[in-house]
Amino acid sequence: MINNQEFTKRLEQVLKYYDLPAFVFADKIGVQRSSISHLLSGRNKPSLDFVMRVVSSFPEVDLYWLLYGKGSFPKRSESEAPTATQAPLPKETFEASPEPASKIEKIIIFYTDGSFKAYTDN
Repeated sequence: MINNQEFTKRLEQVLKYYDLPAFVFADKIGVQRSSISHLLSGRNKPSLDFVMRVVSSFPEVDLYWLLYGKGSFPKRSESEAPTATQAPLPKETFEASPEPASKIEKIIIFYTDGSFKAYTDN
């Protein structure tokens, strides 16, 4: 669950980092100016569409950092080595198993325009 107050603080960090007033930020990500105001005041919670617009418009913003405060901002480049306080993420290997343990019930694909498509196994 997203902590709305913490999300607002991180959104303010993004605005400060890019030195953008809220109305310019809203124009850049293609949302109404009032939606930024409502988010910053705590009146509204961020929608998935809003979050995805921020992440796609500003590549330095990490999705998990914006939503949960995990990771870093601005996003570290792939070539940067982790610091002593940050352990590297384990590399997982996946092997194809002859028989899956469970069956996929539904796959949902979210598009950047806010629409989605659900596929179910019939």
